[in-house]
Amino acid sequence: MAPREQSAVRKAETDANDTDEGATPASGSPARPRLEDVTARRTKESPDTVADAPAATGSRWARLGRRQKIFAGLGAVAVIALAAFGTHYFLVGRYMISTDDAYVRANNTMLGARASGYLAKIAVGDNTEVKAGDLLFQIDDGDYKIAVDNARAKIATQEATIKRIARQAVAQQSAVEQAQAQLESTQAAAKRAEADYVRQSQLSEKGFASKATFDQSLATRDQSNASVQGAQANLDAAQAQIDVIKAQQAEAEGQLGELKTALAKAERDLSFTTIRAPIDGVFSNRLVNEGDNISVGQRLANVVPLDDVYIDANFKETQLARIRPGQPVYISVDAVKGRDIVGTVESLSPASGSVFTLLPPDNATGNFTKIVQRLPVRVRVPKAIAHENLLRAGMSVVVDVDTRQSAKQALAKVE
Repeated sequence: MAPREQSAVRKAETDANDTDEGATPASGSPARPRLEDVTARRTKESPDTVADAPAATGSRWARLGRRQKIFAGLGAVAVIALAAFGTHYFLVGRYMISTDDAYVRANNTMLGARASGYLAKIAVGDNTEVKAGDLLFQIDDGDYKIAVDNARAKIATQEATIKRIARQAVAQQSAVEQAQAQLESTQAAAKRAEADYVRQSQLSEKGFASKATFDQSLATRDQSNASVQGAQANLDAAQAQIDVIKAQQAEAEGQLGELKTALAKAERDLSFTTIRAPIDGVFSNRLVNEGDNISVGQRLANVVPLDDVYIDANFKETQLARIRPGQPVYISVDAVKGRDIVGTVESLSPASGSVFTLLPPDNATGNFTKIVQRLPVRVRVPKAIAHENLLRAGMSVVVDVDTRQSAKQALAKVE
């Protein structure tokens, strides 16, 4: 209560007492206020009473300006957000290791030409899904077909030669048998001539045979012996010819093997004119057009296996202390908003990328400035997600590795 009001109340009480005692105010002086009137007026004007405290508080909020109300609301929201962030960080956030230096990778296959010639056909369009074995390119195969036909013709000729040599071997074997029979016949004749010569010699010594008969038996014996030698020579020649024929046959069969090898090479070269997809994936990055002259080893296109993608996340070396294979990884992809993708840490690189460069850095000379290195961490993507073909090689992603000890128990849910 204000001092002025307290003074008015005391004055009113004094006047009231005087009135009660029968005092009469002086003529012409104003009437003094009564105690009830002063108390009612004080109660009406003063907001400090206990009964009117809530109304006073409401009146103060009502007197606040719009800007002050906004600031007050923002302050309350900030306090709530800070409390929520602190709770999340304490329970989850402090265990998460995050990086945005991560990219989707795939072991894409580069298609190269293994035969030269003009490109006759491109069987599929760019960015088309293909299956293993699908036709992709067709190189003009006219010359290769001619080479195959030529190799087959040479093989047929050589096989005919081998058959002819085989028939010669059979005939020569017959000649050997004939020579053997001739030798046996001449040997029998020589034996008979030798016996006749011995008999004529004995008769001639006793004088029972003429000189002419003896000379005839001697000549017959010598002639028979010469025939035996001739038959033996013919037999030896026939047998030697068999050995020659066998050598010719072996040589012809060796040449046949070479011709078959040449045919296999020609057929292999012919097969190289047809280029098929080696794996399932997407045909892309085509570098040639129909009609181009293709050379051996020339790069033609790529096949990207979208069903077998993975992520390479480059973490700082200061972050690797708590990362272990098997920990869950939460993957955020800009191209797939709102999709929860959970992978696993598959492996950690044994060295940073600079170690595998053509010219590794040498910090042993000159000035040195320490720079935090990054090492790749391979993140495996679940097969179910990969089969949806949502992730494309080269996409940038954000990964969060959950390093909590209990996180390994979640691997069964990831698989």
